[in-house]
Amino acid sequence: MDRFLVISPHTQEDCKKAIAEVLATGYITHFEWGCMDGEHTGWAILEAENAKQAQMAVPPAQRHSARVIRLTKFSLAEIEKMHVA
Repeated sequence: MDRFLVISPHTQEDCKKAIAEVLATGYITHFEWGCMDGEHTGWAILEAENAKQAQMAVPPAQRHSARVIRLTKFSLAEIEKMHVA
């Protein structure tokens, strides 16, 4: 499985609703929130088969604005190989 960064923004007005919907999906423990600092966004790093599956952690009403980014860790050998060329 791959790892994905899920970014789910919402407005200040929709904050309570957005968090309640993530709670209802069962992914509340996966997300961290910037709301208390004025950044109304939830972030999660999830393992999933693909980006579409990772996006399912975001409630349907918020999926249109969510971003899903596949994460990659590079080994030292891979980094060195990239800089040789």
